[in-house]
Amino acid sequence: MSTDTEALETARREAVFVAERPWGQFQQFVLNQVCTVKLITVEPGHRLSLQKHGERDEMWQVLDVPLDVQVGEKQWTAEVGEVVYTPAGSLHRLGNSGTKAGRILEIAFGSFDEADIERLHDDYARPEQD
Repeated sequence: MSTDTEALETARREAVFVAERPWGQFQQFVLNQVCTVKLITVEPGHRLSLQKHGERDEMWQVLDVPLDVQVGEKQWTAEVGEVVYTPAGSLHRLGNSGTKAGRILEIAFGSFDEADIERLHDDYARPEQD
């Protein structure tokens, strides 16, 4: 990972903060930036394609159950509450080897277009770009 990418990842992670309130708390992930927010559900035994994007970074927060994550060559099980960063151009994949559906909150920073997906491997035989 380049120094510029590491600096951007650090800045994105540091922008996430928790504010305590008398009624509980809130987490803020982004403020006044161009971004797209999605809620992604992965059913048990399924996974997204191994993919990369040229025009956007993504940050995920695991919401319900631990999920299988790959970013670059690194693979692990991300726990509930964990924040995962995928810089533009990095290979990444999300899967669910558990028994219950799991969700992530995805924040895509930068220009968002589903046509920007470059699939390197897909379990569902979809085209490389969709």
